[in-house]
Amino acid sequence: MTNGFYAEAGRSPWIGDGRWHGRAYGLVPVFGESRWAPVTVVFGQPREAARFAWPLMRAITLYPVVVKTAHGNLWGYIDERGRMAITPQFKYALNFQDNGLAVVESGSKQGVIDTSGRFVVPPIYDSVSEFSEGLATVIDSQGFRVIDDMGHILTPKAYDYIGTYKNGRAVFSASHAEGQSLYGYLDFQGKEAIPARFLEAGEFAGGKAVVKVKEGEYALIDTNGKAIAVYPYAFVGALGDGLLAFQKEASGKYGYIDEKGNVVITPRYSGALPFDGGRAVVNMAEDYNNRYGLIDKKGDFVIKPEYNDINPVREGRFAVGKAIDPTRPYIGSVYALADSGGRLLTEFKFTGISEYARGYASVSDGKTTYWIDRDGRPAPSLPKLEGSGTMSFIGNLISANIDLRQSYYDLTGKLVWQPSTIIPLAPPYRVRELKYKPNKDYLVYYPQVEGMTDSEAERNVNRKLRELSAVKPVPPDTQLEASYTGDFAVTFYRNHLLVLELEGYNFPFGAAHGMPSREYVHINLVLGETYALKDLFKPGSPYVQRISDIISKQIATDPQYSYVFPGSFKQISPNPLFYVTEHDLHILFPPYEIAPYAAGFPTFTIPFAELSDIIDRDGRFWKSFH
Repeated sequence: MTNGFYAEAGRSPWIGDGRWHGRAYGLVPVFGESRWAPVTVVFGQPREAARFAWPLMRAITLYPVVVKTAHGNLWGYIDERGRMAITPQFKYALNFQDNGLAVVESGSKQGVIDTSGRFVVPPIYDSVSEFSEGLATVIDSQGFRVIDDMGHILTPKAYDYIGTYKNGRAVFSASHAEGQSLYGYLDFQGKEAIPARFLEAGEFAGGKAVVKVKEGEYALIDTNGKAIAVYPYAFVGALGDGLLAFQKEASGKYGYIDEKGNVVITPRYSGALPFDGGRAVVNMAEDYNNRYGLIDKKGDFVIKPEYNDINPVREGRFAVGKAIDPTRPYIGSVYALADSGGRLLTEFKFTGISEYARGYASVSDGKTTYWIDRDGRPAPSLPKLEGSGTMSFIGNLISANIDLRQSYYDLTGKLVWQPSTIIPLAPPYRVRELKYKPNKDYLVYYPQVEGMTDSEAERNVNRKLRELSAVKPVPPDTQLEASYTGDFAVTFYRNHLLVLELEGYNFPFGAAHGMPSREYVHINLVLGETYALKDLFKPGSPYVQRISDIISKQIATDPQYSYVFPGSFKQISPNPLFYVTEHDLHILFPPYEIAPYAAGFPTFTIPFAELSDIIDRDGRFWKSFH
């Protein structure tokens, strides 16, 4: 295919005739811009013989935003002027891609919409990946499948795993009779181009991929699965700049070989990442104290191996990190910018350096976030914002994610959109969002109710909300042992009852993961009361046993609860984690209590109809929302 295809903005042309028989690559001029972009043509159905899979013929002009509402946190999209273009209605929403599509979550399922907000792929999947080379991976109860950008399922069956398409191939895995998972590659039609016969398989790059054939043997293959070279080693990493990291023995040091298997850099490193741009990050640590450095293709150090962290940030630049506390390196690093020659361009003053794009990277010093150029100098024409986070170029705007809140600016630094701090309820009520950040590692957004008639009751409610949100004294300039973030959302609002979800996340530095927490507060906006579960039921009623029996039955009969630890659930406590909605009671359990951490907060929904004989319908709790 040659250059010269043209498409009107936002529309996909159809050309030719015949049945679907494959895809081809080419370049097209981007509408309204002086550049060319990659495109895929799919030869297809009668009267729809060939279609452009990506990109839209102009820059994407819609941007995802989250809005706190009386119905919870909802995602929508704004245009370049900050006007709401797609009404907030989704549980989650990702950026629009070059093909004019975006992955969104509606209810508990994910789908794909176009720029009008119309579902191109209905929300029926547990997960939808971003599109790559015109295709995406979806997950449902059967497993992984591949769809095109019209939602057509291409794979004739589901797989245990399907990766991202690169060079017209996607890694897949399938379990064999003996229970072993083997890996192969799918083609653009979703067929098995290379059967599952490898113990491990990497993504293709430049028409080549590294696979593990058997224990002690790796190979470099082409897109047809033919071995270009075979490597008799315990480990071989991804190809980069014609070199591959390797280990002779499983517990040995790392070195580098060329594509033919010749040893270019003898094993001497405790860790080795792929080469890119003639440089590779390696580690010389012999214990738990990292000694990261940067080498050239001869194995000579460009940056000495004496750092806690080194991250490539593109465009020939590296974020070099010193331990904040050398006696506790797990706390994290403070970074300086270095070039590919190893020259430090800045002091060690950044808590983070993002990847470069368009010649700039966003940096944060713990108090402000701003842009630097490739020499490490601040860019005065781009936004400088209070708070910690990152900024990135998306289309014609700058997306700023600062202190867990996203806003947008134009390329001159003018604010285009920022989230409101007010959640309107029925007049005169509303919820105001306040921010508490006493330390760089401690951040809480907490709610305060406004509009209650009884001012003393309002003060009491808000005092309780602050306490439950973990707004407490924290030393400002002390290095904490863990980071903490807190946020909130409206879970349910009806008549006089407001239900707020307060969530937190405590992450001890150096831990594998943090521990989430939740609290639900049920507030009567007229009376100023907050309610416990017992307040929903008639005095003396056996609500604990009744609810426990229903949950036990759900665990035993509903496949969605197969993850619950056998025998772990006995009975709920008198005041468990819960919230109500109009017709249902919802009981939750913290991570690890009855299920693995990955299960999050297992939630059981019980219709009020199943508890109607013990509900106190004359009680103030029930009457507050019925």
